[in-house]
Amino acid sequence: MASDHLLELNDIEAGYGRAALVLRGLTVKVPAGSVVCLVGPNGAGKSTVLKVASGMLAPRSGSIVVDGEDVTGAGPQSMIRHGLSHVLQGHSVFKEMTVAENVSLGAYTVKDKAQVQERVEFVKNLFPVVADRWAALAGALSGGQQKQVEFARSLMVSPKVVLLDEPSMGLDPKTTSVVFEQVVRMREAGIAVLLVEQNARRALETADIGCVLDLGRVHITGPAPELLEDPQLAELYLGGGGARSADPAEDPTPSGARSPELSSPAPERT
Repeated sequence: MASDHLLELNDIEAGYGRAALVLRGLTVKVPAGSVVCLVGPNGAGKSTVLKVASGMLAPRSGSIVVDGEDVTGAGPQSMIRHGLSHVLQGHSVFKEMTVAENVSLGAYTVKDKAQVQERVEFVKNLFPVVADRWAALAGALSGGQQKQVEFARSLMVSPKVVLLDEPSMGLDPKTTSVVFEQVVRMREAGIAVLLVEQNARRALETADIGCVLDLGRVHITGPAPELLEDPQLAELYLGGGGARSADPAEDPTPSGARSPELSSPAPERT
């Protein structure tokens, strides 16, 4: 059965190996046609959320639902088929290959050549720099242009939700603005986005819904414009003040205690 939410992560617990849990009962939902951003301190578990959603890391408990279908435990290839596409942190273009070759790699699971060509035209229209530099070596592009090539590659499988991990990493402010403009273009094209971004203010300015992570849980969620205007949130996450890390090795808070900044978390906003 279809759902108003294209992606649901429900009460997820997840971690790496035998280490302590990174995600501790996390719930995040991505409605159709929206940009949802995850913000919070380093170590809060933001990138781990995307790894769980894309099948790179199996949850220890909880469920993953895509467009009404429970896909908990599915691996990365299966998640792609279910409609999730993951753009990893940092640059992942093949620099000695052309833009065309890089983008086409995104359609390696698509057997219908007509469909592949249709997607090529779609991403060219969505990202003009991809069309303009189609025959150029990807390594000759700027960092922001390479990021747009990665976006284009991720859309070649007609995803329902694109998972973006720190798309502004390593980029100057002007280029960062261009990259976030492309995130908006994806939303305008009807593609939902789950965005992890350390630049919390810029992410919330772009998103429809914001989720503040701390200690592996979502402590505050609500319309992004409202979160931007929240003075406590601004103090803690948008310009100063630190929240605790979800990594026990980095978290000086005694076991079982709450971070003092979040000892009385704001109620969930709907």
